[in-house]
Amino acid sequence: METQDAASQLLKNKYNLHKSPEAEIAAERTQMRTGEKAPQDPIYRIQNYLNRFHEIVDRGGPQRHEHNLDLIKGRFHARYVIKPDEIPESFWENQRRIIRERGQGADLEYVDFEELKRQNTEALISDQRSSLDKWIDYLSSPDAPYQDSLKYFTLRNVLNMAEYDKEKKQYPQRSRGTTKPFPDLNREALAYVLDAVEKKYKGQSVDFSSLDQEDSKEFEALLKAENFPKLYAWAIEKVTPASEEELSATHGEWVKYNQGGDHMPLVQSLQGHGTGWCTAGESTAQVQLQGGDFYVYYSFDREGKPTIPRAAIRMEGDRIAEIRGIEAEQNLDSQIVSIVDEKLKEFSDGASYQKKVADMRRLTDIENKMSREEELTNEELYFLYEIDSQIEGFGFERDPRIGEIRSSRSPEVDMLIIFNCEPEQIARKASEINESTRAFVGRLTPGIFDILSQYNIEHIYTSFPEGRIRIEQDFAVEPIDLKEFNERREQYNEGIIDESLKIQVSDFAPDMMLNQNFATLKNQELKTLIHLTVRDLFQDEQIHTSEEMWGNPEKGTTGRIKELGLEFCPPETGPQYRLKYTDQPISDRFYIGMEPIPDRHGSPYVFRLERYGDGLWFDSYWAGPGDRWNPEDRFVFSLRKPR
Repeated sequence: METQDAASQLLKNKYNLHKSPEAEIAAERTQMRTGEKAPQDPIYRIQNYLNRFHEIVDRGGPQRHEHNLDLIKGRFHARYVIKPDEIPESFWENQRRIIRERGQGADLEYVDFEELKRQNTEALISDQRSSLDKWIDYLSSPDAPYQDSLKYFTLRNVLNMAEYDKEKKQYPQRSRGTTKPFPDLNREALAYVLDAVEKKYKGQSVDFSSLDQEDSKEFEALLKAENFPKLYAWAIEKVTPASEEELSATHGEWVKYNQGGDHMPLVQSLQGHGTGWCTAGESTAQVQLQGGDFYVYYSFDREGKPTIPRAAIRMEGDRIAEIRGIEAEQNLDSQIVSIVDEKLKEFSDGASYQKKVADMRRLTDIENKMSREEELTNEELYFLYEIDSQIEGFGFERDPRIGEIRSSRSPEVDMLIIFNCEPEQIARKASEINESTRAFVGRLTPGIFDILSQYNIEHIYTSFPEGRIRIEQDFAVEPIDLKEFNERREQYNEGIIDESLKIQVSDFAPDMMLNQNFATLKNQELKTLIHLTVRDLFQDEQIHTSEEMWGNPEKGTTGRIKELGLEFCPPETGPQYRLKYTDQPISDRFYIGMEPIPDRHGSPYVFRLERYGDGLWFDSYWAGPGDRWNPEDRFVFSLRKPR
């Protein structure tokens, strides 16, 4: 049982959570596990219930964390994300009105409105899922060092809030037919609110000295009412981003806050500046300074003082943990990239961030060319549409400029430049593919990969540019010497698959490699590997099971991959691909499409390759027949050889 926290009293007072059915079920589970009846104390019962989330998310160790978190997300999606039949007719009437107002009223009778409804429905559902997932991911991460009761308080409120209404400066309440996404996550505003709530329940005074008398009275009243939507809306308005004039000046200086030092000077230097950094909260800043030094670059204000935070480098020990800026999703603003680049030279692992620096500079150059209405080169379009590699930035999410620039251009026109072809050389259906075809952009249908391979089509998309299908020819899969592997077993168990590459290994991956089902090859085989997402396979935004993807022989089901002419990769593909794919982008991950192999407990797993800030990982992931996969989950399968 974790230490009971003061803010649990909030959940007792506000929701009577200790009397809820979920708290009762948690108490019964505790009694079954310990053999002792759970105390009736309300705070104990609340904390006991909150501890269930730790048990679920952390069960099975780090390698199961993400899988369990996905299961929790799935339950939240099923309960809180809008369903197609819940979208009100008024929404579709509004879409018709928009078409008419755009001067396309005469074309309404020719519009495939059912297809338009399908596309809009998928977009609505996807936006609601992703906006909700950001809250779940953040609140379950080490970056959110708040008490469980405060996390519960936050999420329970977020589930009932729609997008921020900037005119009314409030968050409307969600209803079953709400088509808007969930609220944006502003870590700085959230930290301001939760710090104040926590202090209230600890009996500590909240410092209002930075506010004028009117603001302090307003916030004090909102805090007394414990109205999260109004508190969060108030904080959103009070964290004011720097003006364009202030951002145009880049001269300033770096300030270092030492590990283990007083966190309050750091907090006070950030609050109210609208950075969006959770470090502006006292709890977060204190935890982060315990882990390592913290560097902030402040540009000069009008009085020539370094007070405007522009970039931060947070250390974890002697390694860089993260780099953040003040643009959307905490990306670096374009004018500060060169300053961060110069600072990175002082750190031993700074060179690993050079691709991000180069990508941000190149994106800024493209942005400037667009503002001058200059034509982009073929190479610049290749970069913008990420034909060869993903554009990497410093924020939590993709740099929003990518989408903004693309939305101002015509993908249909740009495709012709990128693919160096005429419109008729882009096939939209399998029946349109011929000797002159240079690219395919369309739905995947049975036999499509055989046709694409026959005509050696290089550019393959289910949609341009997001739905690129990457084909890797002649990937050599070698037999594995299990005797040699077993001799190196201790090295693998210490989390090392290759000392020079610093590849880390999860707990269960070596177990899979020692399973009798692992070594399947006697000779080298050349495979054609196909990289695609669950969305590409099924052409929808739904969650699909393993059984839907690769079938179930016991039930006689075939599976989608066999319909498309794909098959499992040999299991040896996993470790060999990990050794070869050393330039994997940070935060990228994908799964090896393979026959699942039992781990030490008999549970079915497949290999997963990923890269986080701490390096490359060779991991495993639960893949039973009923396991569910999100639309963006990416797999590598093998192209079945023609018989």
